[in-house]
Amino acid sequence: MAVDRARIQAAVAEILAAIGEDPARVGLESTPRRVADAYAEFFAGLDQDPQELLMDFVPVGATTGELVLLRDIAFRSVCEHHLLPFLGIAHVAYLPRDRVVGLGRLPAVVETIAARPQLQERLTEEIADALHEGLDPLGVLVVLDAVHGCVGTRGPRQTASSTVTMASRGTLTEPTARAEIIALIAAGG
Repeated sequence: MAVDRARIQAAVAEILAAIGEDPARVGLESTPRRVADAYAEFFAGLDQDPQELLMDFVPVGATTGELVLLRDIAFRSVCEHHLLPFLGIAHVAYLPRDRVVGLGRLPAVVETIAARPQLQERLTEEIADALHEGLDPLGVLVVLDAVHGCVGTRGPRQTASSTVTMASRGTLTEPTARAEIIALIAAGG
């Protein structure tokens, strides 16, 4: 189901009127269309299956046992509570069992799942689940560090804070294995 741009435009015009603005005034006349275009981009992941991105894997034979870690994957999502953006960095690691995927597939999975109304906690879990299901690795670790618009611009107004979430699967649920990967993530800064 594609985003209904006409409904979004009508809703944005109504919001502008509800806050006391004239949606037809110069400077705002194109805002409903712009918001509809932005929402179509922000929520494009609703029509995508991240598993399709992982189908083009490369079989590597017997267990490699070597870690694959892609650090500093920039992402953006929209908090489902306030429809405000949150921006962050994802770090994705997996221990291949018998197949690997092109490195560009990892940011594509993050982007697809982030392009939905989200909670950071669920986003982290869904990325880990997608990689675990799609790659059948020995283990998965996903760490997200994000700044939330709702925390920085309203309510507590904590502009310098960020939220870190982590999800692990398989052998990477072991604290020692996680600690080694977290050290590698930290060393990348």
